[in-house]
Amino acid sequence: MCTTCGCYDKEPKQTKSGRSEGQWALGYTEPLNPAEVAKREDDGLNVRTRIENIYAKQGFKTIWPSDLKNRFRWHGLYTQRPEADGYFMLRVRIPGGQLSTEQLDVLGRISERYGRDIADITDRQNVQFHWIRIEDVPEIWEQLEAVGLSTTEACGDTPRNILGCPLAGIDASEIVDASLVLEDANAKLVGNPEFSNLPRKFKISISGCAHQCAQHEINDVGLVGARSVSGKPGFDVWVGGGLSTNPMFAQRVSAWCSPDQVVDVVLGMTAIFRDYGYRRARNRARLKFLMADWGPERFRAKLEEYLGFTLEDLPEPKASAIAGREHIGVWPQKDGNGYVGFAPRAGRISGHQLRSIARLAERFGRGRIRATTQQKMVILDVAPDRTQELVEELDTLGLPPNASAWRRGTMACTGIEFCKLAIVETKGRAAELYRYLEEKLPGFDEDVRINVNGCPNSCARYQTADIGLMGCQVAEKIWVTDHNGDQVEEKRKVEAFLVHLGGHLGRDRSMGRKVRGVKVLGNELGPYVETLIRTYRKQRQADDTFASFIARLDDKQLTSFGAKPVFTGLPPAPTAVAEPRSS
Repeated sequence: MCTTCGCYDKEPKQTKSGRSEGQWALGYTEPLNPAEVAKREDDGLNVRTRIENIYAKQGFKTIWPSDLKNRFRWHGLYTQRPEADGYFMLRVRIPGGQLSTEQLDVLGRISERYGRDIADITDRQNVQFHWIRIEDVPEIWEQLEAVGLSTTEACGDTPRNILGCPLAGIDASEIVDASLVLEDANAKLVGNPEFSNLPRKFKISISGCAHQCAQHEINDVGLVGARSVSGKPGFDVWVGGGLSTNPMFAQRVSAWCSPDQVVDVVLGMTAIFRDYGYRRARNRARLKFLMADWGPERFRAKLEEYLGFTLEDLPEPKASAIAGREHIGVWPQKDGNGYVGFAPRAGRISGHQLRSIARLAERFGRGRIRATTQQKMVILDVAPDRTQELVEELDTLGLPPNASAWRRGTMACTGIEFCKLAIVETKGRAAELYRYLEEKLPGFDEDVRINVNGCPNSCARYQTADIGLMGCQVAEKIWVTDHNGDQVEEKRKVEAFLVHLGGHLGRDRSMGRKVRGVKVLGNELGPYVETLIRTYRKQRQADDTFASFIARLDDKQLTSFGAKPVFTGLPPAPTAVAEPRSS
């Protein structure tokens, strides 16, 4: 801060090491890394023309490297593993997770025709396709846009899909219906060249849900339902959350905004990130690092400068004790109807299932479906006397509304099957894990969340799960017979997981604690988690949750219980010895 006038802008323009952080507002516009160079050379939004007119006609091998590695993301495209095969993952934006039957049917048809009948429901309420060829992308866009869907800025250094409560407008306990302001903010951000070159990805959550199911604490910007001092419904403003390798909770700026101020506030915060965000090192370019350096008071002052008006002060409201909901099962709506939530297999679903869900929503409801932030789906507006019939139809599809606690509490990122960053398999491991627990611990009905992540980037939010599993690799010693018939020792890399325990949002929120020195083999996840839960049930106090139980343990206790990784082979018994590739 300037000691003469008290303003914040008259300050050193470099880091302590003497290097610029590349902040545009401070006069540093020269690109400081290859991604910034690519964005200066051409706006990522412009790559669509080349996709339609060149790449889709001439094929994968004609794609410019700078487009393939950078700008394709501005239209939801990532190359999938292995990149040399020329297939893409394609992500579709679904603001607030809101879908019509017509939209869901089109998504299902695209999956069947172009994506080998595979789709993923993500924890950001998107739908992702795999096995997409560049030749088919323009036709896919045409089909999506005909029903009001888009892949624009589903990835890249842009405002990503905006999270919202899947029960917005129908939940009797909500503080405010955020549907319209979320839609308006999305319309003003997406495809807007003013906001298409941000320092890094930018994640927004806007929800009036009293149970805070849209994870405002871990988004760059989180607007969560709150009443003003005088009792008016509106939003509490949070800034600077994010996970990955440097997890941070967002901070409150102690301000309340009304519904008619939401769009201005969101655009203002996006502009601050664009102008003041760090653009030197990609691993420090998220808003959370700027917020950590500035603090909430300074950020709010800058926001009000951008807005041109002062926000109303708001003391911190009470956090939700529920910390989100899975939205699984049959529950009442405020209009007398019910909604039915169900669980795909750790987010994985098929195109033909999506089309069947669309038909059921038309038959039993009013054609409204929602994707949740826990990789689940919800059919709205079901008459009370028809909910059981719908439950039976969904069971037949393999999408159980009355899923076990293990299935409803487990989610997983894309994993090594398609993702180039992943180290281990995740979707299959997660399904294998919850089926094991259903057999070994039947009838368990507490909310214990298990998040399976394929790498440190936390797409499945492993730090905020009761049991967070992050993929790594270990070296296994095995005994094999050589060409002389002798037993010799060899090493091979096998899938394993680092463990984080006790993470949760809501009241007394906490990042999961890493269990030091423990790496669990992929095929030993079931026994390990079983032992954790049995220990918890045996030693817990009357009012304990899993997270509160873990919080009371010291590091030695965390390490001491739970099944140990077991290797098989000829004696002597082999052991796991290597550190993970990523940490």
